[in-house]
Amino acid sequence: EATASTSVSANPEKERHETTIQKVVSSEAYIKHPLQNNQCVINLISLVLWKMVMEWALWFFKNDKSKTWQANLRLISKFDTVEDFWALYNHIQLSSNLMSGCDYSLFKDGIEPMWEDERNRRGGRWLITLSKQQRKSDLDRFWLETLLCLVGEAFDDYSDDVCGAVINVRAKGDKIAIWTTDYENKEAITHIGRVYKERLGVPPKVIIGYQSHADTATKSGSTTKNKFVA
Repeated sequence: EATASTSVSANPEKERHETTIQKVVSSEAYIKHPLQNNQCVINLISLVLWKMVMEWALWFFKNDKSKTWQANLRLISKFDTVEDFWALYNHIQLSSNLMSGCDYSLFKDGIEPMWEDERNRRGGRWLITLSKQQRKSDLDRFWLETLLCLVGEAFDDYSDDVCGAVINVRAKGDKIAIWTTDYENKEAITHIGRVYKERLGVPPKVIIGYQSHADTATKSGSTTKNKFVA
């Protein structure tokens, strides 16, 4: 933990990095989220009544160009109860308050939030891309609903195919994605995409796409071809 000191830090860059992490995980004020509608109330009540049977891990990424990608990735905390989920969520910075270049990732314990992980290697992601204007209006709401979908196993029998979710805060536009383990499992992917789109309240005319990690890693242009859409 950080301690007060009047001396000059021997490593000011490290101190600034640790201060950033501390602000992310140690926000003093609880964050209250208004209930948007009746469905939100139902989702919250269901999660309270549901007994969590899986451990989850929350990760934080801060883009420091002087370090390797893996060195920039930090495990914040693990939890396996509803109470610990809310305690953690209420004590970290909202995604909309993060610096550009930062990510949150929530993954099942034992799966690291990277393409190279064995559970992710043959997988892909349902991707939601938000405009700059949506950071204030939708980003935090969409991310919380994404987390509730994961820990509440909203995808029924196909929840086992879900590996985790990632939110990327970027100057050009933020992104939220649910990662699955097998891009060839069409039945699971289409079910997850349909439920996810409904839970976020995305209008039917708005198309969201599913992309394989392999295609994303080897893309030649700025976009990746969708394998599925919802």
